[in-house]
Amino acid sequence: MDDHTDQIRKPRADAVRNRERVLEAAKAVFSAGGPEASLEAVAKRAGVGIGTLYRHFPTREDLFEAVYRREVEQLSELAEQLKTAKDPVDALRRWLNSAVEFVATKKGMSAALALTFQSSSELAAFSMDRLTKAIGSLLDRAVAAGQMRADVSPEDLLRALIGMCYMHDQPGWQSSVLRMLDVFVDGLRMQTAAKAKARVAKPAKPAVKRKR
Repeated sequence: MDDHTDQIRKPRADAVRNRERVLEAAKAVFSAGGPEASLEAVAKRAGVGIGTLYRHFPTREDLFEAVYRREVEQLSELAEQLKTAKDPVDALRRWLNSAVEFVATKKGMSAALALTFQSSSELAAFSMDRLTKAIGSLLDRAVAAGQMRADVSPEDLLRALIGMCYMHDQPGWQSSVLRMLDVFVDGLRMQTAAKAKARVAKPAKPAVKRKR
């Protein structure tokens, strides 16, 4: 490989890095929401000029869609990684916790995403397909291990997650949702045979004789 080839490839690599920095910055800025969630704030956080941002994402909607797709892909990849976790219920819990961050980003750009979804049915189908398969693979594993109820569908879990997230609008809402998710997941656990047996085997308290 000669120096000329290196010189050609270097800007391409820089462009890829800049794009990733912009997407990561956009995720943080949009998650926080509020009046500070501007493209200028994204460029500043990413350490690039506003012109660089617009070269990668000509419109605000283009940036929102790219961030959204990236988050969906990352959740899909996380599900694949968690398939080898020792505890399937803990793996499902960890995925749901990560999904809260995804919804936080989505809430921060909800208006623009609504327009994007209206103009792109493919984006809606893409996200639903990927997220359903991701959470479904982890749920199936927990059910197969006898640790989770079998009458719950991946769609049920997604609806519950989104419902919890959109019930809260106050600052710090993520912490409340994470606590609720813990309670929710624990409620879906199957009662282990050992615990059931322990309750059955528990000796009854002796009856107190009444004095005559």
